Amino acid sequence: MSKKKEFYNGTFAFKTDKGRVRLSNEDQARVLVNYHQEALLIVCDGMGGMNKGDFASKIAIDTLTDEFKNYPGKRGAFLTKMWLARAAKKANRLIYDQANGNKEYEGMGTTMVACYILGSKMIVMNIGDSRAYSFDGNSLKRITDDQTYVEYLAKTGKISEEETTDHPDRHMLMNALGVFPSLSYDLTVHEYHGESIMLCSDGLYNNISEQEIEMILGTDERVDQKVSTLIGEANANGGSDNIGIAYWEISND
Repeated sequence: MSKKKEFYNGTFAFKTDKGRVRLSNEDQARVLVNYHQEALLIVCDGMGGMNKGDFASKIAIDTLTDEFKNYPGKRGAFLTKMWLARAAKKANRLIYDQANGNKEYEGMGTTMVACYILGSKMIVMNIGDSRAYSFDGNSLKRITDDQTYVEYLAKTGKISEEETTDHPDRHMLMNALGVFPSLSYDLTVHEYHGESIMLCSDGLYNNISEQEIEMILGTDERVDQKVSTLIGEANANGGSDNIGIAYWEISND
């Protein structure tokens, strides 16, 4: 019986881009690694207009960063899952309080997708429509479900999967961080076998197909080159929104 790997030595890159249409960049992306080689990937896509969305996504990513730095790690999947839920709830409360206490930030919020990799497990949290994907070297697999109105319509059989692509309400979120005093989220634990992990905002997957993403991640480029290539292709295809990417793959060194 093979022993489960205690940790994976990985390499990573993260980057955001304004795109070719938006006046400001409200996306945030980050990858953090602790002493135990546990990794936390985060992507946030702010909403609420200029300054508001940027402020909300920054609060979210800074809160999780601070909480990660204070988390000792090596606690196992169950305790880490609880920690991630607490950290997200703290970010939700901070954004909600700012939005309700300051007219300038009224109505702001953000999506958030996060992935915590610890040995043979990974914990994925999803709030909104930013996505998590895994790539095993051959095929790309979406880990998260979009928390949008059109995804709800597709799941309930009211529209087909093909109709979600150009549906007029495809950008309507059913959930976001900081909009309500209590937080709703998807939080799942998965087996991890060393796959590459990519988190992204909708500015990427709405401007580049999953087949193209698969091809780019399968090249021999460095991780930072892959991320830059993805953003370049999304912009070449219109760049209709901000783009945020956090990418992790196992180091061959």
